[in-house]
Amino acid sequence: MATITAAMVKELRESTGAGMMDCKAALTETSGDITAAQDWLRKKGLSKAAKKAGRVAAEGLIGAVTSGPKGVVVEVNSETDFVGRNEQFQGLVKMIAQVALDVGADVEKIKAAKVGSVTVETAISDAIATIGENMSLRRAASLEVGKGVVSSYVHGAVIDGAGKMGVLVALESTGKTDELATLGRQLAMHVAATNPQALDPSGLDPEIVKREKDVLADKYRQQGKPDNVIEKIVESGLKTYYKEVCLLEQAFIHDTGKSVAQAVKESEGKVGAPVKIAGFVRYALGEGIEKQESDFAAEVAAASGKK
Repeated sequence: MATITAAMVKELRESTGAGMMDCKAALTETSGDITAAQDWLRKKGLSKAAKKAGRVAAEGLIGAVTSGPKGVVVEVNSETDFVGRNEQFQGLVKMIAQVALDVGADVEKIKAAKVGSVTVETAISDAIATIGENMSLRRAASLEVGKGVVSSYVHGAVIDGAGKMGVLVALESTGKTDELATLGRQLAMHVAATNPQALDPSGLDPEIVKREKDVLADKYRQQGKPDNVIEKIVESGLKTYYKEVCLLEQAFIHDTGKSVAQAVKESEGKVGAPVKIAGFVRYALGEGIEKQESDFAAEVAAASGKK
């Protein structure tokens, strides 16, 4: 039988909002499997959602830069938040983003690219030596369209183009670039706020959709609903789910009476041509990285030779 720790209960509680005892029961029933426990709670009607955003634990900055029909976003990590306010580090992040705009989003190619007489990798090493903290270029992404614009939005910006979150939105259109850029920035702000998982239902991982269907079906099966009723409920539930996680189906944050798809369609009058969202990227600082929690008192005791 799996050992259920307080940390496991805490993690499940944070991701589901369910009560502590319910979380413990769910983990016991599922032998400590967090994902299965999330589903167990949802089937019992004790959790509103099983989605959990990546826990933000790493520090540093996200850098974003665009130029007409192309744009890039990069994540450069550091050990402490303090470094994010360091001018040398801020300059390093902007420089790396600019290099990525030229050479593409492959991290190894970015690190090997020359900046003056040194490579980006050497520039990072020099910054580590000067600032005194470990740093790394964790990831990069790029978007490009043949005709149109790539717009960006940086949330929690400490300087222009660098902050705690960076979003790119690519719009394909032969219309007015200034109107496209305005729309693109609004859409990038929307993506920052709502964190869509895909552009439309076809872009979702089939396994995630299957899991959603299974959770819905099992929940109502346990309530004794007949299969034909369950089928209709699941179909309706999936439509609601798509409105939550698919960009085109979400309510537009700048005008919640419209979907994003409707807002884009209506913008075509100002733009003067059809507009298509070709893609989007959303980087939140430290997403998916777990920072090891330290016990400061234990560290001090260990340093002084005490247990």
